[in-house]
Amino acid sequence: MKLATYRASVESAARLGVIVDDMIVDVEALAACFAEQLPDNMLDMIDAGPAAVAALKSLVEDCAGQWPVNTAWPVQNVTLLAPIPRPRKNIFGIGLNYVEHVAESAKSLDTSKDLPEKPVVFSKPPTSVVGPGDPILHDKNMTQQLDWEVELAVIIGRKASRIEKDAAMDCVFGYSVMLDVSARDNRRAGQWIFSKGQDSYAPFGPVIVTADEIEDPHNLNLWLTVNGTEKQNSNTRHMLFNVPTLIADISSGITLEPGDIIATGTPEGVGAGREPQEFMWPGDVIECGVENIGVLRNPVVDSSRN
Repeated sequence: MKLATYRASVESAARLGVIVDDMIVDVEALAACFAEQLPDNMLDMIDAGPAAVAALKSLVEDCAGQWPVNTAWPVQNVTLLAPIPRPRKNIFGIGLNYVEHVAESAKSLDTSKDLPEKPVVFSKPPTSVVGPGDPILHDKNMTQQLDWEVELAVIIGRKASRIEKDAAMDCVFGYSVMLDVSARDNRRAGQWIFSKGQDSYAPFGPVIVTADEIEDPHNLNLWLTVNGTEKQNSNTRHMLFNVPTLIADISSGITLEPGDIIATGTPEGVGAGREPQEFMWPGDVIECGVENIGVLRNPVVDSSRN
């Protein structure tokens, strides 16, 4: 299923919906029509676990598109937000996780040309998250090198501490799309959080697709365009460290919890790796997507104070 967080109007609160064809169905309202209870927000849905997902799937199948009154609206009539508008913890970012990106980064960003022996982990704070259509903030006083990175995002569904690789996929709730925005000239002595963690630097969405709908997360096309021109185009099969490896590695020392997000790294084609280098500027429109999940579209806007 495609789960989304949406707002029906400017004044209304954020709600949990399931997208079916071109309609968004309110999860709590649908369940109430059948004297059942399901959460009204994404984090509570993740906390509720597989039984809640199964119950919702059953309701959707039983309705077969014949939605009860006041439970469904055309997707185009609502505003989609980030699926988890405010994550409970920092997003776990993974650097240098595609072989070709390791090579281009070594040429332009002074990183090692050698493939990492273990995942390179950094983080992006909850305040970096924005949703579909929200602006990416460009402050010329902060950066002249604002770059793009399309990534598959993995959403954790249950507590994971010291998980072995062969059990790691059981911890996945679903998948989404993330744009890892990076101010390349804001790296500090090898530390990336300020470069990658500023406000609006994690566009996220448009949906979370539940894990049962993605047969193989390691065979998904992912791509990115700037003003309609393709910049990145690859496949998740080229990850250096796959999803179970990442979960096992992070959980070896940091407990993963329901709702945690892992952004799994980007392929080649970032702006800093181009000759000449290219970066994002106010007026640009960035689109990025992952096969079978969805497309994010975000404008870049000037946030400079002078």
